[in-house]
Amino acid sequence: MAIFYYIFAFAIGLGIAVQAAINSRLAAGLGAQPLAAAFFSFAIGTLVLGVAVLWQSDLSAISQNIGSQAWWRWLGGAIGAVFVFATAFLAPKIGLVNMAFLIIVGQLIAGMVIDGFGLIQMPVRTLSWQKYAGLLVMLAGLVLFMFGDRLLRR
Repeated sequence: MAIFYYIFAFAIGLGIAVQAAINSRLAAGLGAQPLAAAFFSFAIGTLVLGVAVLWQSDLSAISQNIGSQAWWRWLGGAIGAVFVFATAFLAPKIGLVNMAFLIIVGQLIAGMVIDGFGLIQMPVRTLSWQKYAGLLVMLAGLVLFMFGDRLLRR
């Protein structure tokens, strides 16, 4: 079953690049307005999730617990909205691959900090030297990918 989770995560990564391209084209079609594209993307996503919640969730448990959530637990939606806007905005400006590479490296760094210290009520996960080495390889890859042409021309 664990392999399914890894494949699912990989597929989500593929989907993020596709979503960014679609949303950047929607922004262009709406008069070069990435904020509007992010709004409509989120609105459609909200409708899809609303149907899924009605079909799949325990609405009684939700209604009993929704008011007792800490304020910061609601920030995920705002961060998601900024993410969707940023991808629609950045994709045509820096390219999908540069954008994706920077997002992935940012996610890795944030993930390592959160895992290593157990931030945001997540379980602490030991970070070995191999994980730090892997992050350094990714950072080196980022530099080569984004600046390799210019570095080799000198």
